[in-house]
Amino acid sequence: MTRDGRRVRGRSQRRDTDDSPGAGPAGRRPGEASGPVLRAVGLSRVYGQGESEVWAVDGIGLDVPAGQALAVTGPSGCGKSTFLQLLGGLDRPTDGEVWLGGQRIDHLGERALARLRRRAVGFVYQAFHLMDELTAAENVELPALLAGASPRAARRRAADLLDQVGLADRARHLPSALSGGQRQRVAIARALVNEPLVVLADEPTGNLDSAATHDVLRLFDELRAAGQTLVMVTHDERVAATADRVVSLRDGMLADDTRLDGNGRGTGHGHGSSTGLGALLSWED
Repeated sequence: MTRDGRRVRGRSQRRDTDDSPGAGPAGRRPGEASGPVLRAVGLSRVYGQGESEVWAVDGIGLDVPAGQALAVTGPSGCGKSTFLQLLGGLDRPTDGEVWLGGQRIDHLGERALARLRRRAVGFVYQAFHLMDELTAAENVELPALLAGASPRAARRRAADLLDQVGLADRARHLPSALSGGQRQRVAIARALVNEPLVVLADEPTGNLDSAATHDVLRLFDELRAAGQTLVMVTHDERVAATADRVVSLRDGMLADDTRLDGNGRGTGHGHGSSTGLGALLSWED
């Protein structure tokens, strides 16, 4: 989406000196941050210049409280994935602010931002992004090792998580020996290994059949019940209906914000789906 004649304020100067260990939310657990876990303030992302200028994200303001499961929906090309990448520090906004655990993160230096992503954000992708040459256990262990955990602690944590996602007997298997649903469950375990403040999932069921989607959404429901903050981009209304809240994007802008009542029905602005988690869990293959 283009914006003619619109002035974009300069991005805040990055502070590469803001690299001190333990700064910001990395040592906090879900629910311990003051205020929302995630906050977007006037968030915009512009690509190109002049006539080729495209506003992928256009002035979004949004707060995500601790423990909330938020679904981000909208048509293809509306800015969902770009918005998620901005929230997770994978991309820099052209304008606006991103706050995580009470700390502004969009102006952090690259080293500090990379360290924060490892420790405070868990990512789950449609394409899994597992390392083919590593076993399931090794894929889960890797982020913990990169964050400074001892090999013994990383192995123990990975084993516990693979057991929780029902894959203890697949720990030594390579991704090529796993089904799509199993690979996604490994990816979820990997996202949780450093006990992140927030899990960001981009179309996590997009490559899965109904049975595997059922299993993955059960896991997300368990995460929500345990107080894990979750932001999930999805085009599937049935998946969105399992969240606590659904926001819709159109042309990079926030178009609707609906809170659901636990049965997939909206209780605020907009209209919620009528499927809900109970209906979703009764899917047949």
